[in-house]
Amino acid sequence: MLMNEQKKLTKDHYRIFGLSWAGWVFDFYDLVLFTFLISQLQSSLHFSAEMLSLCLGISLFATGLGGIIFGALGDKYGRKKVLQWTIILYSIGTLLCAFSWSFYSLVLFRFITGLGVGGEWATGQIYINETFPDDLRAKFGAFMQSGAPVGVILASIVGGVITPLIGWRFTFMISIIPAITVIFIRRYLKESDVWIQNKDQYVNKNIFQEFKELLSKEYRKIFLISLILCIFGMSAYWYTYSWLPTYLEQERGMALLSTTLGIIVIQCGDFIGYTTFGFVAEKLGRRPAFTIYSFIMGISVSMITICWNQIAAIHDLLYVFMFLTGFGTGFFGGFGSLFSELFPTKIRNTGVGTVFNLARGAQFITPIMITLVASYFDLSYGIAIAAIFAILVGVWIWVFPETKGTSINELD
Repeated sequence: MLMNEQKKLTKDHYRIFGLSWAGWVFDFYDLVLFTFLISQLQSSLHFSAEMLSLCLGISLFATGLGGIIFGALGDKYGRKKVLQWTIILYSIGTLLCAFSWSFYSLVLFRFITGLGVGGEWATGQIYINETFPDDLRAKFGAFMQSGAPVGVILASIVGGVITPLIGWRFTFMISIIPAITVIFIRRYLKESDVWIQNKDQYVNKNIFQEFKELLSKEYRKIFLISLILCIFGMSAYWYTYSWLPTYLEQERGMALLSTTLGIIVIQCGDFIGYTTFGFVAEKLGRRPAFTIYSFIMGISVSMITICWNQIAAIHDLLYVFMFLTGFGTGFFGGFGSLFSELFPTKIRNTGVGTVFNLARGAQFITPIMITLVASYFDLSYGIAIAAIFAILVGVWIWVFPETKGTSINELD
């Protein structure tokens, strides 16, 4: 009996979930930590806002490249091995950032970090979705996504509270700690038995054949509509979050601790949004759940940007919409299960990794666009673009078939 056919969860299920979740927490921590160190990097290395926007954009581009590369490697070498490789890579990249001496060295080290960050998400999601029962797949896939807000909260605490005490170089140094999770993955996790059962069909296949099959007539449509959905979702996320700490501190005049508090409130909303999304998706279906959550995000982002002056007078209302902005972001919790239910095992890691990370890599232009819009108007208008993309997510999801209750074993 395969793990995803078992009626009761075992310790192996919980280990796979726990370590995949931990990998995603530190994955996102390493990615967004940079946004909390922008002010210190500007003053220490004399970088302009445009240079740092470019650096952030290049790291996002690298996540796309890393997701594609490690997605294919995950189908060839297994979920467990690639999960270890990606965690080691992004931990090393973040550590190297501590020794940056110029703009180009920082770009190189953030590029390395991005490669590892991009590869971890898809591998962890596939690991969970292949081993958990069909009726729990959406819930635990969304639970794993809840690691993102935990990572952001951790980054905001480290960047907002600890960094002023130890400096940005030591902040990057202590970020090597997540590499410890690799020891536990190597020792305690079993490989996905769905992958083991099917690996003989394609384990010796050249990885370029996997991309060729992804673009074949059979899977091309699913790949393209999934990519468009993910681009809309990623744009909604990164237009909201890439410059949010700077927006709250510099444009809205919130003190550093107040900015940190605001980010934590949003991420608490994120966490609850991710953990509840799976229940809603299992109850109502994937498509209604995406629409409900993305519309909540779109409306709330508008409130904390272009409608700031109208709601700021009521202090508590401001934090309510910050919370709802994070809560609506919970639609990200559905990407893993939705895409896993669309692609067969032989190209599942390739398909999910390519879709998710091509979309994330395309966001290299996001921080640059926000900076450009801000130069003509202000940051609120740049960030408010996220609301448009969030609404598009809620509309575009309806071109997909409803995949609630799909057995991934039947796809092979």
